[in-house]
Amino acid sequence: MVDETGGSRVVSAEALSLEQGRAALALGAASMGEFEWDFVRDRFVVSPRMSAITGVPAGETPARGGHFALGFVHPDDLEAVRAAVGERLIRDGGYELRYRMVRPDNGQVQWMESAAVILRGASGPVEKVIGVVRDISRRKAEEDEREALVAELDHRVKNVLAAVQSLAAQSARQTVSLDAFLATFGGRLDAMAAAHTLLTATRWRGADIGDIAAAELGGLACGRARWSGPPMVLNPRATNALALALHELATNAVKYGALSTDAGRIDMTWEAAPDGGFELVWAERRGPPVAGPARRGFGVTLLEKVTGRELGGRVRLEFGVAGVRATLRAGAAALAPSPNLPTDPPVVPPPSNATRLGGQSVGEHADIDLAGVRILVVEDSVLLALELEAGLIEAGAKIVAAASDLEEALSFMELDFDVAVLDADLNGRSVTPVASALAARGVPFIFATGYDPAVAAPEGFGAPVVRKPYHIHQIAAAVVGALDRR
Repeated sequence: MVDETGGSRVVSAEALSLEQGRAALALGAASMGEFEWDFVRDRFVVSPRMSAITGVPAGETPARGGHFALGFVHPDDLEAVRAAVGERLIRDGGYELRYRMVRPDNGQVQWMESAAVILRGASGPVEKVIGVVRDISRRKAEEDEREALVAELDHRVKNVLAAVQSLAAQSARQTVSLDAFLATFGGRLDAMAAAHTLLTATRWRGADIGDIAAAELGGLACGRARWSGPPMVLNPRATNALALALHELATNAVKYGALSTDAGRIDMTWEAAPDGGFELVWAERRGPPVAGPARRGFGVTLLEKVTGRELGGRVRLEFGVAGVRATLRAGAAALAPSPNLPTDPPVVPPPSNATRLGGQSVGEHADIDLAGVRILVVEDSVLLALELEAGLIEAGAKIVAAASDLEEALSFMELDFDVAVLDADLNGRSVTPVASALAARGVPFIFATGYDPAVAAPEGFGAPVVRKPYHIHQIAAAVVGALDRR
């Protein structure tokens, strides 16, 4: 009970016990321990909770002017903590600090968070400092990991952008028309995207040569490309290099080599090298006789110099009656230190169903006519939406409307269109409400997404899914497929 007499507040023993119980419950729930520094008696009091958190013995001990508590602070943080405590207690009447301490019971270093306030006597001088501590080692480790991941992501994004910029510049220098540039540059971006998908699935630890081959060659001309070799995991740098190398070889085969004729075949094999690296042989057969290029384009430069350098080895190209033969030698540094990768290879869209190689479309949907098809486009990226609309219009379709967010897309549900292309994620929001509305109307649709295949699109609709980055031919083929299902 509380009684107010003469302006002073008197708390009963029962009420005080209740308040103390609540305080203890709150401290326990927050994983905090409390301490008290008695200035008058120069004593430091450590609670059992604080002792459990810090390893400092519980109970009362001489404070020695604060040296007792400071004795557990990590040497690298000691001066900063001493200065901050003194300054903030005087200036603000309290402090909040983060620092490292060394546990006296086991020598373990842990991150601590501490907060304290001054209690003054009736006449004004400081009598006590009371405070709490909390072990934040796990939180600090998570923060450090996030910062490291952000820094690594920033580094990789800049590297990717630099590589894309270089590919664009080099491709532009070697092409004589816009169409040729778009086809060549787009194909090289596909190769980079396939390698990135493989690396993302393994958390950037590396990719197996067989998976790289499947990603780059799996859809070529109805299985006319074969590959075999022992399991060998390449590091991320070598993965990107080999993906681009195989893309350049496949592009050349489609335009001039074995895949330019119906009878042509490609055999690719690899084996471990005595020096710890590997040797990969690309051999074309049953194709037209080939001669060395009249001029050294970027593709040849990429194969002979960039790929050789990135693989820590060399590349040899031979042009003969039987076709192109390329031998890639890689050093031991190209291999990943640990082959502990997922047993199931990630799903990578192969260069089929109108994926472009060197200006030609490979696959059964090379020429798709969407004349008269009315399409609703739902895409939150303005650039992607513009490119998508332009490509569909070139294929003969009519764009009824284009929406960039969920509300706008839902507002178009009463329009008259034949099919919809839906970005699975609209500025962080699922496109499911739009898909549900379309399904209720019986209007077919397809999903476009950049997410992992396992979570690529809302479940339960059975709609075709096209993964980004995509070609307009892939979207057109999926649109035809969706319309045929009606």
